[in-house]
Parts: sequence; C-alpha cells; structure tokens
Amino acid sequence: MQLENSFSVNAPPDRVFAYLLDINKVVGCVPGAELSEVVDPATFKGKVKVKVGPITVAYNGTARITDRDDAGRSAAIEAEGRETTGPGSARAKAVMKVDAEGSGSMVKISTDYSVAGRVAQFGRGVMEDVSRRIINEMAACIKANVEGGEQHEAAVSGGSVSADTPAPAPVTAQPVNAVPMFFQVLWAGIRRLFGARST
Repeated sequence: MQLENSFSVNAPPDRVFAYLLDINKVVGCVPGAELSEVVDPATFKGKVKVKVGPITVAYNGTARITDRDDAGRSAAIEAEGRETTGPGSARAKAVMKVDAEGSGSMVKISTDYSVAGRVAQFGRGVMEDVSRRIINEMAACIKANVEGGEQHEAAVSGGSVSADTPAPAPVTAQPVNAVPMFFQVLWAGIRRLFGARST
C-alpha cells in the first residue's frame, strides 16, 4: 500500500530537513513509537505499538536512513519489524523531500508499506485509514515543534525574551486508536453491500 502526504512548515528548508533526520526528535512525533538503540547515525532500533480494531500490536524493528541527499534535501527511511507476541511483520519505506515554499518549507512524504499477520485481517481500507492517521499526527507534531523552535529563536534574537529562557517543551504524538475507523469502514462496507442489492 502507498500513501502520499505533504505539509507546509513555517521554517527554512535546511532546518526542517535537519529536524526530520534527527531521530531523537522525530520519534516523539510517531504515535506509539519508542527508540531503544541508536546503532549508528543512520541506523536505529525501536518499538512501535498500534491499536487496530480490538487488538493492539507491537513491533520490534530496525530503521535505516538511505539515499540521503543533503544538497537536494531528500532521504529515504527503510524500516522493518516483527510482532513482539506473534508471527506478523511489517515493512515500510518512506521517501521524504523538503522544498522551499515562500519563506517556509513544503515537506513531501511518500510511504510504501506492507503488513502480515493479525492486523492484515482488517483489510486495506482500515489499514490505509490507520496509516493516514499516523502520518497526519506525525506531520502535525513535526510542524508544531519546528515552528515552536523558530519562534523561540526569533524571540531571543529580537530581544523580547532572554537567551536563558528555555524553549517550549516539544509536542509529542498521542497513540492512534483505530477502533472508530474500523467501524466507519465496516459501516461503509455494509451500506455499499445493501446499496448494491437494492439496485
């Protein structure tokens, strides 16, 4: 399955790109994610917990930054993981690019992923909705944190706050609960089924 997502950030492209590659900052913006080990500057180990329908699935896995192009402000992140309590697995590749847009930036993320195991039983519609919700939460969190840092630095350089004044606490993403989405997709399927029978 593939998802396309884009969002604007009111900050310079180089700063946004640097933030996206700082796993210690970004992991707090991924719903249900925990960082367990930084193997090297481009390889990370961690855990992601996702609730889909009535089940919660946790994956232990590894992510790597590949195809990094600092001049073009683009990179790919490849991740794979296995369920901690079952035979399921997940694999994803996200390609991100940061372009200048006016005085700010436009971030484009293309994600291609596949899952096997218990969560796959909920079907493509539910999985797409869960994935879209996760990416949207992540984008909103990244935007809030980068823009918050920009505003703090502008206030310090403008003299309206002291250099000793701490920056605002980073925003973190809340876990995504897919139960409501599961029932929305189920209801839509029932309506389609009965709509087809009535014609």
